[in-house]
Amino acid sequence: MARSRPLPDDTSSRKRAEKAGRRAETLCAFWLRLKGYRILATRYKSPVGEIDIIAKRGNILIAVEVKNRTDRATALHAITPKQQNRIARALEAYAGNIGHAGDLRLDLMIVGRWGRLEHLSNAWQVS
Repeated sequence: MARSRPLPDDTSSRKRAEKAGRRAETLCAFWLRLKGYRILATRYKSPVGEIDIIAKRGNILIAVEVKNRTDRATALHAITPKQQNRIARALEAYAGNIGHAGDLRLDLMIVGRWGRLEHLSNAWQVS
């Protein structure tokens, strides 16, 4: 009699992806601190959207989207224009809440194989 393989558990794969995403965000926040950024919030949720990391450097308020992907093309493809707009609106709302009058920037950080980090500064524009 052949052994039957259990069906993949969709819930456990989602949990693994969530855990890997959290690790990637933690790694990125640590790297940003080492580079002189001040981390103001992580996993920030607002009515208009969610931001993985909100950082500040000088007078620039930065929303950082973190993607845990094997390559740059996959990571860039994973951020839809709709998601970009939600992140931009959430950053604008956050800036208004804290009274930030300086510049806003939207960055992308990609965590690749073996924890390799790539930081794309000003990855897209605030519309």
